[in-house]
Amino acid sequence: MNAVHPGLRLPRHSVRLRLTLLYVGLFLASAACLLTITYFLVDQQLPQVTTNGGVIAITGGGSGGPGAGAAAGCASSLGPLPAGPGQVTTCQLQAVAARVGRNTLNELLIESGIALGIMAVASIGLGWLMAGRVLSPLRTITAAARRISARSLHQRIAMTGPDDELKELGDTFDQLLGRLDASFRAQRQFVANASHELRTPLARQRTLLEVALRDREATNASLRTACQRALAAGEQQEQLIAGLLTLARGERGLDRFDPVDLAAIAAAAVAARHGDAETAQLSLTASIRPAAAAGDPGLAERLVANLVDNAIRYNTPGGQVEIGTGTRAGRPYLTVTNTGPVIPPDQLGRLFQPFQRMDPARRSPGGLGLGLAISSAIAAAHGADLRAVTRAAGGLAIEVLFPPLPPARSPARGERILVPAGR
Repeated sequence: MNAVHPGLRLPRHSVRLRLTLLYVGLFLASAACLLTITYFLVDQQLPQVTTNGGVIAITGGGSGGPGAGAAAGCASSLGPLPAGPGQVTTCQLQAVAARVGRNTLNELLIESGIALGIMAVASIGLGWLMAGRVLSPLRTITAAARRISARSLHQRIAMTGPDDELKELGDTFDQLLGRLDASFRAQRQFVANASHELRTPLARQRTLLEVALRDREATNASLRTACQRALAAGEQQEQLIAGLLTLARGERGLDRFDPVDLAAIAAAAVAARHGDAETAQLSLTASIRPAAAAGDPGLAERLVANLVDNAIRYNTPGGQVEIGTGTRAGRPYLTVTNTGPVIPPDQLGRLFQPFQRMDPARRSPGGLGLGLAISSAIAAAHGADLRAVTRAAGGLAIEVLFPPLPPARSPARGERILVPAGR
């Protein structure tokens, strides 16, 4: 168990303390290496006394030089130096040079140790200040994260300074806040639109019933008509709630992937909507080729149905609707193309948002403004790419490209399929 006792609290400056200790440790290690190198270099440069052909020479050879052994041998017999300079022997000079070298190295060692101790104490303060300076941007990010709430997501950290990792972290946090702000705004707008869409049929239903009850001369026929209209308003509510549930289910994602036959689903959708197309004076054609995908069959049927219904509903008399399925580069696809009003390219993205219509005043019978939004959510849940293009003559061309099936084998019914990440 890694639980922390309630009475224990980690030091507030634990990271700063660890950085300080790290800086001090690196400084002491570097200083110790420098002093060791200096010690050996000084030792190599100390003067040594040598003789060559009766001539006494003083050279820098270090304690390990040629005269080291002679100096060690003369050290035991060294006495007081003679008064006259001419009477000083080579052995005596070597002994004096060895003694001076040892004293010099001892003094160097002591003084270097004192200097190292002083700098070690100073490095603690310098390391603490440097660690605080390094962590200053993190404190700024922490303070901003505590200050920003759901009602102040428009605020930003706006990190300044050199373009380093800490500034990149601040910019990434700002980008995250931007995405959260957009998501919160979209959710608030969605709730407002959903409330409005649900209130409209409820108000209509209540008005119909109140008018029928207040009519003292109401007949069976008038009451029956009022009830039928109230039932129609209730059916509209059911459709809207079902659409919202499907949208939520699609945005949640899929827990399992079953075999999906896009060709069979598309063929069934075309057969079921031939009558609607004839009523709307439209030409409905299909080019069905095998297209085996993986996902949720129920959601896939809703995806195809929404796209086909949208193509029929938002069309013009004498127009066309074309549906196709197949496989391209190992990926199954579904295409739905229709004629209709000209859609400005800059307004295309808005059509895939909930309750968004090109002309709010122009409501198609049965249209809830959720068809394309649900289709987009279902495609995302399947890892499919939904691409929509406006047509110059009017209408839309929509393609849904599903991820390829694993190449090993086709799965059995109910077997889970792992779709590659990133699809």
